[in-house]
Amino acid sequence: MAAIFTMSIIQRALELGCIYALIAIALYISFTLLNIADLSTDGCFTLGCAVGAMVTMAGHPILAFFMAMGAGVCSGFVTAFLQTKMGVQSILAGIIVNTGLYTINLAVMGFSSNINLYGCDTLFSIAKNVSENKVYRDWYEFGIVFAVVLAVCLVLAWFLNTSLGLSIRATGDNEHMVKASSINPGRMVTVGLCISGSLTALSGAILGQYQKSCDINFGTGQVTIALASLVIGGTLIHKGGMFKRILGVVFGSCLYRFIAALALRLSLPTEAMKLVSAVIVAAAISFPYLKEKAGFIKKRSGMRKTAAGGGTGE
Repeated sequence: MAAIFTMSIIQRALELGCIYALIAIALYISFTLLNIADLSTDGCFTLGCAVGAMVTMAGHPILAFFMAMGAGVCSGFVTAFLQTKMGVQSILAGIIVNTGLYTINLAVMGFSSNINLYGCDTLFSIAKNVSENKVYRDWYEFGIVFAVVLAVCLVLAWFLNTSLGLSIRATGDNEHMVKASSINPGRMVTVGLCISGSLTALSGAILGQYQKSCDINFGTGQVTIALASLVIGGTLIHKGGMFKRILGVVFGSCLYRFIAALALRLSLPTEAMKLVSAVIVAAAISFPYLKEKAGFIKKRSGMRKTAAGGGTGE
């Protein structure tokens, strides 16, 4: 095990797990709470990365995160507008927005397919220069992303227990009941997707500064990875309060990164990572059903043995 997972691999898996956990949390809002299949995630992630990279290049690495989140809110608003005002189905609305965002992302990046942030000040480079402590300098990147994710988890858990947050959760559970309670479900969907979009874009902005680059294809397959993280976290931690459930999503994201790191350590080609992601998603989604099925078969087998034993005794 020590040969497979070195400290550097563990550290990078935790860092990437926390960064991509923001997308999984965003998907938790749209997919789990609102019961909406939002397929604009890939484009929104790249949008956040592109906006964050351009603002970082302009010399504002901290402002870049807020600008990226604002762009994510706009993406979520357009997706919600198509669903609530134009009558477009959620899946089609996500596809439409995701397709349009490709051109918008290129425009934001100056119609260049990639941006280099080497030589620019980032949140990570600023934090690195704060202290000369060796332990801090080894783990400062993980400390930053963990602090951001923890803050998001705390704020989101608090928000989802407010009256507005409870209305959003109720909209996903029973839209007709929400309407009967004089709550506008379209407004709740809009707020939920705007929050989801802002978190997705924030993840992209952080990754851009973390890797000191932005590529037009960064977002490809992010919705699949986020879904895998969401399902893994939900399978392992599916009970408890809202904060515990959100932390479970973060844990699922980190666990997914460890599985991906293990696949790379087993000398699988990088081209096969999409297939690995698909297998992980399929296994994670199928696990609850297979577990329930195995329990049913075991119970039925036990009943048969009991009946057979009773018949023999007679």
